[in-house]
Amino acid sequence: MTEPEEQLLAPPGTAGRKRWLTYELLGCARHGHHLIGRDTARIRPEDAMVVRERDGLRWHRCLRCDGWIPLPPPEAPVREYLPEPHEVDVPLRGKLLRDRYVLRLIALDRLLHFVVLAALAVAVFAFAHERQALSDPFFRVMDALQAALGGRSGSSGEGILGEAEKLFNARATTLWLVGAVLVAYAVLEGVEAVGLWLARRWAEYLTFVATAVLLVPEIYELTHKVSVLKILTLLINLAVVVYLLFAKRLFGLRGGGRAEEHERTLDTGWSALERVLPGP
Repeated sequence: MTEPEEQLLAPPGTAGRKRWLTYELLGCARHGHHLIGRDTARIRPEDAMVVRERDGLRWHRCLRCDGWIPLPPPEAPVREYLPEPHEVDVPLRGKLLRDRYVLRLIALDRLLHFVVLAALAVAVFAFAHERQALSDPFFRVMDALQAALGGRSGSSGEGILGEAEKLFNARATTLWLVGAVLVAYAVLEGVEAVGLWLARRWAEYLTFVATAVLLVPEIYELTHKVSVLKILTLLINLAVVVYLLFAKRLFGLRGGGRAEEHERTLDTGWSALERVLPGP
C-alpha cells in the first residue's frame, strides 16, 4: 500500500505528519486540549475542519495544537450543530503563543531583578538609619572573630574590617543616594516585568533600551575580572536584546510594527485554523 493510500485510510492526524515539541503542545500539556463539538448531536460535512466521524468515533481537532482526539459521541447532546466560527474562542497559537512564552520568561527574569533590588534598597535604607547603633557592636564582633582566627585585632584598612569601616564612614547622603538609585532601578524592572507579562509593545521597547544600556558596564566589568556569573548574565541580556530587536521587529526592523501586526492576524481566530488544516 502506498503512502497516499495509507493516509486516506488512517484516522485523522495519525499518518503522514510528524510532530515535535512545540509551544502549542506545551500549552495543551498545561491546560488540556481545546476541543469543540463534544456536546453536539450532528456533525455536518462542512464541520470536517474541526470534527470528523469515523468508525463510530468522533475525531475532534484541538484548536491549539492541531492534534486529533478520538471520543465517543455524546450521550446527551445539548445542541444540534457546532457553533458558528464567530462563536468559537480560538486559543493563542503560532507566533502569538511563542511570544507569550518568551516574553513571560523575560518578565520572570525582570521580576527576580525587582525582588533582589528592592531587598537591597531596604537594606541600604535600614543601614543608613541605624548606622550609629550598629557600628560599635559590629566592630566588636568582627574584631573578636579576626583575633580568634589569628589575625590582628583592630582595623588595618584591609580585609572585611577595612571594607566595613569604609561603609560605616560613608556620608549619610551617599547611602541615601545609593538607596534611591536601587529603588529607581527596582521600579524600572518591575514596570518591565508587568508590561512584558501583559505583552505590551511599549514594554518591549523599554526592556530593549534598558538592557542594551546595561551591556556597556557588563562588558567593561569583564575586561577587569571574568567570572561565570558575569558571562552568564551577559549572554542572557544579549539574547534578550537580539530577540526583541529581530523577532519583535523593533524600530522598524524587518517591516516593523505593520509586519508584526500582519503576523498576528495570521495566527488569530478562525482564519488561523483554515490556514493550517492538519490530517488527510
